[in-house]
Amino acid sequence: MAGRWSLAAGLFAEQPSADERSRARAEVLLERHGVVTRAAALGDGVPGGFAGVYRPLADLETLGRCRRGYFLAGLGGAQFALPGAVERLREEREPGQEPEALVLGAADPAQPYGAALPWPRRPVGGRSPARAFGAQLVLLDGRASLYLERGGRSLLALREPEAEWLAAAIGALADWIRAEPGRRAQVERLDGEPVFGSPAEALLLEAGFRQSLRGLELRS
Repeated sequence: MAGRWSLAAGLFAEQPSADERSRARAEVLLERHGVVTRAAALGDGVPGGFAGVYRPLADLETLGRCRRGYFLAGLGGAQFALPGAVERLREEREPGQEPEALVLGAADPAQPYGAALPWPRRPVGGRSPARAFGAQLVLLDGRASLYLERGGRSLLALREPEAEWLAAAIGALADWIRAEPGRRAQVERLDGEPVFGSPAEALLLEAGFRQSLRGLELRS
């Protein structure tokens, strides 16, 4: 415990004002999401919702720290974005031939579906995805495509099953399982139906899954 010590109470004598707290929340939202929409503010549980940060976001626009515009279709006209995020969105207008795959935890703050974006609406055997810990979501070019439920026993196809995108999503999921020791999945169902005989069976086997008593299994 040797060293120089001093009282710190004087450093925190003055509490930040309500305007300063709102400004800090707006800056955090911009850094976290890149594009701040009403749904993003609600998903983060911001006090007062979008109205609570609208004014500081507008002030940041005046200072040139962010831009106001209509960047994401279907999410309202009042949107604020960092300049770098706008440029990234422009780059993604024309996806490459090979879809870019990303596997994220369904509850990861960086995963926008179920918070800033609605889940794709597609009947999947009475089941629906959720922002649940332990579940995984495969994004292809930023689009929600395949959902692995917690426990690794069931897959939900969030798009109409087609061999091209389904193969890319399953391949990305298999790579994610192999990337860290201890990961495993034993897929028994696709969209609520047995995986055997489904459009995913052959693709799972090609990706390295092996047949088990109840389904198709892959371990890291």
